[in-house]
Amino acid sequence: MRGCIFCKIVAGELPSYKVYEDERTLAFLDINPINPGHTLVIPKNPDVRNIFDIPKRDWVAMMEVVHELAAAVEKALDADGVNIMMNNREHAGQVVDHPHIHIIPRFKGDGLQLWPHKKYKPGEEGIMQKRIQQALAT
Repeated sequence: MRGCIFCKIVAGELPSYKVYEDERTLAFLDINPINPGHTLVIPKNPDVRNIFDIPKRDWVAMMEVVHELAAAVEKALDADGVNIMMNNREHAGQVVDHPHIHIIPRFKGDGLQLWPHKKYKPGEEGIMQKRIQQALAT
């Protein structure tokens, strides 16, 4: 989204700790990391807000960078694993209206708990399956 904090970083108007850049993407350290080395990968395209409006070419470019950087982050930090995360829209936790993928290094005993898992109600799996398949078909 034009004028957002990430667009200002891309334009060089705000500082960042860049770890990677190419013609379509930029990756930099999150200023409020979950763990040290927490990296964000963004498209340089200023006209997108989330996964729902990003052009396929920008999405693919981001995924290629995430694939390379995830391995680099894990290796550089001697991490025990990484989480790859993306929040889309306010109620899913998106804070900046610009697509961004988190690469979060994980360490045994770091205390981060992600999701409280739930159980389906009887028959709910089939209902969800059909609704998603119908949405794909339209």
